[in-house]
Amino acid sequence: MKRTIILFSACIIGLASCKRIAEPTVYSILTEANAFQTKADAVAAVNGIYARLKQPSGVSDSYQYYAGFQMAITDFTTDIGHSFQSGDISQLSDAQWSTNNKYINFAYQHQYKLISDANTALFNIPKIKTLTETQLNQYFSEIKFLRALAYIDLTDEFGPVILTTEENLKNPDYTTKVPPASLEVINAFLISDLESAAANLPVNYEGKAIYPTNDVGRATKGAALSLLTKLYMREHQWQKALETIQKIEDLHQYELYPTYAGLFAESNKWCKESIFSSLADALNDATELMNHFGPLNNPVVTDRWQYYAVSWSFWNSYAPNDERREMFFYDYKGTDGLQYMQAPAGQTTPPKGKYYLPDVATKKYADPAGSKTYYDGHGIPILRYADIVLCKAEALNEVNGPTQASIDLINSVKARSKATLLGAPGTYTKDSLRDKILQERGWEFFFECKRRVDLIRMGKYQEVVNTYLKSVGKPASIDIAKHKYFPYPQTQVDLNPNLSNAGRL
Repeated sequence: MKRTIILFSACIIGLASCKRIAEPTVYSILTEANAFQTKADAVAAVNGIYARLKQPSGVSDSYQYYAGFQMAITDFTTDIGHSFQSGDISQLSDAQWSTNNKYINFAYQHQYKLISDANTALFNIPKIKTLTETQLNQYFSEIKFLRALAYIDLTDEFGPVILTTEENLKNPDYTTKVPPASLEVINAFLISDLESAAANLPVNYEGKAIYPTNDVGRATKGAALSLLTKLYMREHQWQKALETIQKIEDLHQYELYPTYAGLFAESNKWCKESIFSSLADALNDATELMNHFGPLNNPVVTDRWQYYAVSWSFWNSYAPNDERREMFFYDYKGTDGLQYMQAPAGQTTPPKGKYYLPDVATKKYADPAGSKTYYDGHGIPILRYADIVLCKAEALNEVNGPTQASIDLINSVKARSKATLLGAPGTYTKDSLRDKILQERGWEFFFECKRRVDLIRMGKYQEVVNTYLKSVGKPASIDIAKHKYFPYPQTQVDLNPNLSNAGRL
């Protein structure tokens, strides 16, 4: 009986102790009533939206937006990206995907997370009564640019999607199953937002009182105009694209960096070719880029995975004199003493002392002079001037056919890498010059989230990818009638039956 009393007393004491632990002292609480009160709150909200560009997915790896899954679904579903790893990445590498592919799901989820953050900020920042009109215009313009970027990515990948804005927060309805908006409606919305952003954003942040430093990573007038150019290019509005490019050129802010390798050095986070990038710092907001892109058993860039790489057929398409060809780890002696190299034609079993690489790792995001830590400080170019130069060449060709102006623009990009220049315009037709531009864009922008949309815009997605697949012994699986867009994630379809995947699989 005595034992029972002691145990019961212990239980009572334990419950009292647990109760004390379960009721911590609350020093502050963030609510809608006090979240947006000062200029610092507004800046924090804006900065939080930028952070979505490289925020991890929340699972057991660092699958960031522009430092991870965006590259997976835009380059691996083409003739460029390749992975010998298993799972969802290998499905994309074989141009196969499903409603449950995690990279496709990450894209849909995180792009909408950015949009949600943007809408919340646009709805709440006006509650801060101490902000000036200049400050409001600045914050709104940055937010609208970032939201437009997410919507352009979403519509590139999924076509018609649900359009949600800050207006939905005035009288929120969480029960109605909203149907996707048409691309025409979304495009009109984006054009309005980007025109507003371009009108109000500064050319740069040098000496601007609204931020205490020269914030080179923030959206600028040139960034808004460049994103608008990309939208016009996608919609084949060539003349509007040319008019917008002229506005970019009139800013006199951008030029090609002298060397391709230097452009991607981790130490060169910003230069005059950069228009908008997702920047990172190794000590504060680093990413796993070097781990994913670094080569196998390399003696300089050590302990990396070669998770993201390019196909050998893509690397072999470079001419030997093209310096971009040297942006890869294609032949080296490994830490295990083996020679890592491409398999000679017709050979599959390497002789003693050699290892045949299944694909080829790039130095673009595995800078040998960069960070040696697990997380690194690489920036991700989202918009750069070489893209605008080649967009202008493409738009001019679509309007006028081959001209010396188009040839000169293409050659300006080629010359930077010492690649063989194109000849006189009379040696090309509109179609053949379009093919040259597409090829040049592949060589220039691999792993910059552009290949799939380039192929689709130029009407070459099915042809190019199926040719590649057959060349590596895989089934020619792309049917543009079904595969122009990815399927909506099954989790989203289950929540909203208006998101139908009929005809997408």
